[in-house]
Amino acid sequence: MVEIPSPSLHEEDLALCLADEMSRMGYSVRRDSVGNIIGTIGQGRPRVLLCGHMDTVAVMIPVKVEKGVLHGRGSVDAKAPLASMIVAASRAAIGFKGTLIVAGVIDEEGQNRGIHNLIKDDPDYDFAIFGEPTNVDTITVGYKGNLAFKIVCETVTGHSSAPWMFENSIEKAMEIWSEIKDLSKPPNADSYFNSVTGCIRRISGGQENNIVPSWCEIQIDMRIPPNSAVETLEAQVTKVLQAYRDRNPKVRVSYKRIDCSEPYLSPPHTPVAKALISAIYKLRGVQVHLITRAGTGDMNIFGHETGVPSITYGPGDSHFDHTTDEQIQIKDYVDSIDVLTEALRHLSKIYEKRDKIPPDSGKIDNF
Repeated sequence: MVEIPSPSLHEEDLALCLADEMSRMGYSVRRDSVGNIIGTIGQGRPRVLLCGHMDTVAVMIPVKVEKGVLHGRGSVDAKAPLASMIVAASRAAIGFKGTLIVAGVIDEEGQNRGIHNLIKDDPDYDFAIFGEPTNVDTITVGYKGNLAFKIVCETVTGHSSAPWMFENSIEKAMEIWSEIKDLSKPPNADSYFNSVTGCIRRISGGQENNIVPSWCEIQIDMRIPPNSAVETLEAQVTKVLQAYRDRNPKVRVSYKRIDCSEPYLSPPHTPVAKALISAIYKLRGVQVHLITRAGTGDMNIFGHETGVPSITYGPGDSHFDHTTDEQIQIKDYVDSIDVLTEALRHLSKIYEKRDKIPPDSGKIDNF
């Protein structure tokens, strides 16, 4: 999988490879209208979705195995988590009373076209596990939301030898960014997860040849905690922009949303979380950490739109995501298969018997 390049919206070669492999492993496999690969084993309830993404960021890096570590683009984000779900579900299917659906979706690193189409085609699930690197002994139960947008400032230009006579669009854009940045809140209880944060991720504008810049575009990415929402933050941003327009009538300011997703926080005691906690403890004998992340993922969209109890789990250290030395410990990959297999078997028993597991999930750690 890692040797097959699959940047966002170019996942077809990997999808065809997975379709062949999953068919040989006993899955009933189909490819939907946007290119997602969906494999199904079993029938009846519970219907459990295991969802990972096939796409990666664009820049490939050399693929190699050294001292038990697989290096390569997508090794940790998120081909190892997807592969572990494919193998685990095929193993857990023996004796599983219900339906296991494994989906390799497209465009998670882009505009999330894959998960949107998956929900549109079939939103009927009882539980969902999303494959991202969390480390083998850790479960992610929440992600912040995001609001990405661009702001364009336009001004009347003139000769750069007389800058006092004209409004500089780049300077004006920076003034606006300073005011929007003030919407970010300091860490709440030592956690950035519970705070609004903002990052200016791109700036372009200006002209050459002694001209005061008359045009500037900035792109901003803001992250939203579960106690807020996209609509709330966007209203605050547009209020800031309108106040700035009122104070600066010579500056034309426009706003356009690029992307957004609502925050998602799963209750810590859902059956799917309990099944994973039990499996990790049984196989590894360690205290299980439930964590939250400042990033976003397909779980945000799925959990918010469907209301299906969802968590994220997978092998690997997320600090290697998108880096020039992306890597996965092969042992972690193998161990995660065992954990997921045991968790799915236990989840089937929980659903069948409606047993209550004594709550022992521990504290949620926010990052």
